Amino acid sequence: MKTFEFSTELLPGLPEELGLECLSRLPYTAYRLASRVCHRWRELLQSLDFYYHRKRLGYTQKLACLLLVFNSGIQNGPKNPGVSVSSSYGIAVFDSVSQSWDRLAPVPRYLNGLPLFCQLASCEGKLVVMGGWDPVMYDPVTDVFIYDFVTQQWRQGKDMPSKRSFFAIGACGGRVFVAGGHDENKNASRTTWVYDLRTDEWAELGELSQERDECEGVVIGEEEFWVVSGYRTESQGQFDGSADVYGFNSEQWRRVEGVWEPGRCPRSCVGIGEDGKLLNWAEINPGVRVRACGGRVLVTGSEYGCGALGFYTVETKEGQNSKMENISVPNEFSEFVHAACYAEI
Repeated sequence: MKTFEFSTELLPGLPEELGLECLSRLPYTAYRLASRVCHRWRELLQSLDFYYHRKRLGYTQKLACLLLVFNSGIQNGPKNPGVSVSSSYGIAVFDSVSQSWDRLAPVPRYLNGLPLFCQLASCEGKLVVMGGWDPVMYDPVTDVFIYDFVTQQWRQGKDMPSKRSFFAIGACGGRVFVAGGHDENKNASRTTWVYDLRTDEWAELGELSQERDECEGVVIGEEEFWVVSGYRTESQGQFDGSADVYGFNSEQWRRVEGVWEPGRCPRSCVGIGEDGKLLNWAEINPGVRVRACGGRVLVTGSEYGCGALGFYTVETKEGQNSKMENISVPNEFSEFVHAACYAEI
């Protein structure tokens, strides 16, 4: 960990360590304004060393980032026939501590909505959005966008090496891992890549043991990236019960059998239990679709097939039944969740 040294006081009249402690306790929502105080504050608040310093002290905040469909306004209604409601993809942010909801500003390149079916990941206090379909042409895209919660701004990253949809995604240590999915011709893929946020570069990680379309990705214990289930090109919808696992230390892939119920879609249902092992959140309730975690797990689901969508937080403890608590959601954010992750800021 870097030792912070300052030529001038962070806060006049306070020792350096107390000034650093005060800034470390600032909520992330105050960072943009605080960065305008002076160059030294801006440099500190935007540094990775400061991020890991706050994380070590337990001062980071965990937010659920959800990809939702938002109605941008009624262009038509019963009184205005002939014009339809305009909808688009956007990012909602939920703070489980304050129980508050917010919406991130749109990506400059897609002011009218993010690509359909894009994927989300987060690491080192930033949100990463990649892939999906162009919202107008419905063609797969390779776009990568990074949202910085400190500056509250988007920037464009280096494009994905190839077009793909419905791939597995996970993040750890400043890197985003992607695997499987299918190309623009709907051919299932077994290729894997890793994106480094710090260098803005992509690198290939080798191949999965088989093609895995519509697979699900999850990082376990900051040690492994699991690519769960999926199906081959010639077996559309026939989800496999195996997984491919990438070890961050070994930098090798291994295949694991019998980790998933064959035939069940893993999308939005794969999670990590209190014991650090893989679990199926749908076993709590068949209607559950897990979406984001971080201490407590945020899930969405309905009591029956076409029932109203509900949002819940779940806290699991080993050896005990999981208890779901319903949370209040403003109408603007109560739509179906297409992708999610949690960001530690």
